Amino acid sequence: MKKIVILGGGFGGLYTALKLQQLQWTEPQPEIILIEKNDRFVFSPLLYELITEEMQSWEVAPYYADLLANTSIHLIQDTVKNVDISSQEVSLENHDHISYDRLVVALGGKTPIGIVEGAKEYAIPFRTLDHAYKLKEKLRTIENSESERIRVAVVGGGYSGVEIALKMADRLGDKGKIRIIDRNSDILTDSPSFNQDKAKQALSDRQIWLDLDTEVNNITEHQISLSYKGQIDIIPTDIVVWTVGTTPVTITNTLPFPKSDRGHIEINSQLQVKDNPHVFALGDLVISQDKEGNPLPATAQVAFQQADYCAWNIWATLEDKPLLPFKYQPLGEMLALGSDAATLSGLGISLDGGLAYFARRLVYLYRLPTVEHQLAVALNWITNPISTLINSFQD
Repeated sequence: MKKIVILGGGFGGLYTALKLQQLQWTEPQPEIILIEKNDRFVFSPLLYELITEEMQSWEVAPYYADLLANTSIHLIQDTVKNVDISSQEVSLENHDHISYDRLVVALGGKTPIGIVEGAKEYAIPFRTLDHAYKLKEKLRTIENSESERIRVAVVGGGYSGVEIALKMADRLGDKGKIRIIDRNSDILTDSPSFNQDKAKQALSDRQIWLDLDTEVNNITEHQISLSYKGQIDIIPTDIVVWTVGTTPVTITNTLPFPKSDRGHIEINSQLQVKDNPHVFALGDLVISQDKEGNPLPATAQVAFQQADYCAWNIWATLEDKPLLPFKYQPLGEMLALGSDAATLSGLGISLDGGLAYFARRLVYLYRLPTVEHQLAVALNWITNPISTLINSFQD
């Protein structure tokens, strides 16, 4: 039996595995092995909802064991050490070598937090479930203290920075004093103007300060040093959240594949690694392009679409069918504007407010990895408001 080994269980890896299982195979379906060091998948676009407790951890970060319970996908929870392309084997920290006929490299990325002095020690990235827990605990500790104000600095004015700033503003209310710091002259520079304008209004309504054209010099336990047009300002802080940038995970440096100057694995338009037709790579480890040749952002939407092409092309190589070049379809962009509003722009539609918030929830519900998880989350969303209403009458 053929073996398809997938390294990494994020959007690229998990969704490729699930799609492979759905395809029709003329021969016995290959064994699909997913190797992932964590025990939970993180649906990152909804991670912000944990800060305001709009959603629960099991909804945003379900266990792989639950997601794969009704599939034939074999999960190995372990850390990848290396890949031997000559013997077509993957070496792991705690298991025997795994041989493969087709390999998918989807190990994801990380937030480059060590580029500013003190950031690694005192700033909190926001990419994983542990990051969300750490931020919530820090917020809870300060909220329970005698502090009259909670001073938050969010580094990065992209989608992640704006969403986390607005979520924290809604959680903290008048007690929060929040600022966004970005080196660019504007926030959301790659976003549709409709989303950008609505986000600015939401930030203004919550009195969130924007430090634009500003660099971070260093961070200490209780302050952040900023540089604006040659002038240094020292700002007192209680929490610094770091949302800037994405780079390939460290293990990528040791993998025996061609890489760009920035450490990304080089692939062709069919998502095959250069000079390695039996190896595919996707997600944050690669630089993908749209039909005009422009680089695509490292987002869940890109990885989500790549997974379909990756699965199809693996199937095609084993079934002697033609491969398909990856073609990204921009489906619009959505942005949470706090705990009860959002903005949505794409496919000729522009929405904001409560209607956009509802639409965003439905879109992400549909994109959750399995039907079983979609139904469980949908049921919880339906029953929670009913339970709250019943409890309010009882009170």
